[in-house]
Amino acid sequence: MAGLFYPATDGVCRLLDPGAGIGSLSSAFLERCVSGNLSFSKVKITAFEFDEILHKELENTFASYAGRVPLSYEIVGGDFIEEAINKIQFDHNYNFSHAILNPPYKKISSDSRHRLLLRQAGIETVNLYSAFVALALALMAPGGQVVAIIPRSFCNGPYYRPFRNFILGRAAIRQMHLFESRNTAFKDDDVLQENIIIMFECGGQQGDVRVTTSTDDGFVDLVAHTYPFDRIVFPDDSERFIHVPTSPERNAVELSSTVRYSLEELGIQVSTGPVVDFRLKDHLRGMPEPGTVPLLYPGHFSGQRTEWPKKDMKKPNAILRNLDTEKWLFPNGFYCVVRRFSSKEEKRRIMASVVQPDTFPNAEVLGFENHLNVFHESKHGLPEPLARGLAVFLNTTAVDECFRRFNGHTQVNATDLKKMKFPSREVLMALGKMAKGLPSDQQAIDHLVEGLQEA
Repeated sequence: MAGLFYPATDGVCRLLDPGAGIGSLSSAFLERCVSGNLSFSKVKITAFEFDEILHKELENTFASYAGRVPLSYEIVGGDFIEEAINKIQFDHNYNFSHAILNPPYKKISSDSRHRLLLRQAGIETVNLYSAFVALALALMAPGGQVVAIIPRSFCNGPYYRPFRNFILGRAAIRQMHLFESRNTAFKDDDVLQENIIIMFECGGQQGDVRVTTSTDDGFVDLVAHTYPFDRIVFPDDSERFIHVPTSPERNAVELSSTVRYSLEELGIQVSTGPVVDFRLKDHLRGMPEPGTVPLLYPGHFSGQRTEWPKKDMKKPNAILRNLDTEKWLFPNGFYCVVRRFSSKEEKRRIMASVVQPDTFPNAEVLGFENHLNVFHESKHGLPEPLARGLAVFLNTTAVDECFRRFNGHTQVNATDLKKMKFPSREVLMALGKMAKGLPSDQQAIDHLVEGLQEA
């Protein structure tokens, strides 16, 4: 992280370290100063640390650089969010030149004091880590550099769109480093997503972005590439998803001129399964009985096979059909479904299956539980070839690679699927017809899609 800052040979450095802990990140920065790679006439550190027990050790860390670096420092207790917003609103003398941070990771509830405080500074976000990054950017002088290690959840999804707009409106992304394993870089924390180190230049003109990757924090397999910004944030993307490409080569999906249609253009919708089981608990049944209809969970699907009812499954297999549940049920038919959650190191993030109506010969309607995403046409089933074609396309390695570039956590949300581009309806249906009866191994699926031609 310290190595990402541009070399400097003059001036005063004003370093911000929010959530400083015992000073590990500031210490790494100061080591670069000791080596001469960063050479300032003066280094002034403002370190925020909420836990006062750590202040003595933090003080010792800074004191150890006395005589080696022209250093002064200030250790600030209390709440960084509150202190930072006070500075933004009432003290306009802040002008940090550098910031280095490993912020806390915790959701901020919509009615919390932190959320209200952040709104006073024009920051709308849902997690402490993104709040810390936004505040650090807001406290920077023009040209200031910010380096942070954070989870990747901000790169996509509707909840972080205001945060993406905030950071992209204030700073240029210069570098990103992706830890491709979701359980090693932050192995002591319950962070079930990939982690990223990102470097911003405040007020900078956006140009190419250097992207490096490694499996974990050992960096032994470090790979680096430089990409034009239009491969990081697509120019026509109103959501401003941030992609992290891992290879300069474009795959079959990116190279295909046929993969250019939105779901809206195809007349297809995708929704989160409407049955939230804990809210309808009184209507759920372990096994089918008179008055019930099938209730489908991710556990009912294995590849393209549907096993229902599933006797050894801990989840219910059926839901009562009545006035309380009717509005949550879909007519029996062909649907494409995608699991919302993948396990930590699944080979593919997107796992698509086809719901076949003859699996439920006596059912007029079906229930889709909330952990599934459902592709449908106005809450009705799809033509069989279209449902099968969608599943084949979504299960390709190339689609999974594209998806992983903006999605780094365990969730596959309906919003993410809506942002994807697809082949035409005709091509998808042709794919579905070709796929029926073929082996569903990965190589066969990838080969089908590699030859995509416009119908």
